[in-house]
Amino acid sequence: MRNTAPAPPAGGTDRANSVHDLVETDRELALLRELIQAASNGPEVEPLAAAAARMITDATGADVCFVHVLDDSDQSLTLAGATPPFDRLVGRVQLPLGSGISGWVASHREPVVITEHKESDPRYVPIDALHDSHFTSMVSVPMETDPGGLVGELTVHTVDRREFTPGDVELLSVIGRLIAGALHQARLHRQLVGRERAHENFVEQVIEAQEIERRRLAGDIHDGISQRLITLSYRLDAAARAVADNPGEASIQLTAARELVELTLQEARAAIGGLRPPVLDDLGLAGGLASLARSIPQLCLQVDLTETRLPEHIEIALYRIAQECLQNVVKHAYATTARLAFTVHDDTAQLEIADDGVGFDMLERPPGIDETGGYGLLSMSERAELVGGQLNIRSRPGSGTAVTATIPLPPTRDD
Repeated sequence: MRNTAPAPPAGGTDRANSVHDLVETDRELALLRELIQAASNGPEVEPLAAAAARMITDATGADVCFVHVLDDSDQSLTLAGATPPFDRLVGRVQLPLGSGISGWVASHREPVVITEHKESDPRYVPIDALHDSHFTSMVSVPMETDPGGLVGELTVHTVDRREFTPGDVELLSVIGRLIAGALHQARLHRQLVGRERAHENFVEQVIEAQEIERRRLAGDIHDGISQRLITLSYRLDAAARAVADNPGEASIQLTAARELVELTLQEARAAIGGLRPPVLDDLGLAGGLASLARSIPQLCLQVDLTETRLPEHIEIALYRIAQECLQNVVKHAYATTARLAFTVHDDTAQLEIADDGVGFDMLERPPGIDETGGYGLLSMSERAELVGGQLNIRSRPGSGTAVTATIPLPPTRDD
């Protein structure tokens, strides 16, 4: 007797297909949730690309995934994410736009599916570092976003021959569009950070160049003008002792000449100190500010200083701000006491100078506009902004004035 297998119930095939479609849909939704979570973790290109490569490999069952991102010149693609062991090559593989299958996909913004024999494709260019010759089948899709346009491309490979379906291509295209927006924002963030670093480096170089020139001028004044004036003073002394005829008039003229020499020497020394405060080299900012406070006998100054060395360009900026601010207090505030404080908290340096002077109305006389009747703080604000900080002024008529310079500190090499 022959056994006959029972026929499947009516509609069984349809239900099986529905279950399969439901499983596939859940898998894709889970993948999209993971990608959204990765995109929300931070505005960094490489971590996002790495997470995308790992998730795409798991979702498609491919052996490896490469994510190439358009570089800032818009002329080439850089490997930004890959599944192990190729993740060690991130940032080290570059493809000219239009070169190879990945470059063609990015430039033409069309997907490419190759089941086998990719070496026979005229667009194929071997990439030895990625061992792409070891893989048989592949799918490459562009990553685009609106309004950012092209962001890059992503490719999956399999060692064994595989027939990628239109559904596989559509899934990869959807993933590409999804992560393209996040990658575009990450690229913009990277460009912004690069420009900020370039600006900071430029500011440091400008200040360093200024200080080098000031050192040179200070040395020229010290070695040239000052020495000649000292020699002239010695000669005038000798001439005064040697005068025989009309000693009274000669003595008067020589005394006037010596007074002129002394005045010129004082001006030369002041110019040297103005060009480059040597006290910063000897004592640092705290010692320099303490010396500056002692040089102003017109004020009873309370000093609170933190003994911390800062980058040279920041020390110079804060010293100049303190110097100019105290001069303005003496000239305009009619103050009897003032407080000079310098503190460092975590990654911020702060300089504060407060006086008990007449103050001023900041609405009627904004700082920096009225240079004669007010404090004239415009140049101090510019110094603070030049090193990435800001200047804050608080003042009211009859209540004195407080000037605070807050400067963010660059991270140390260890950080």
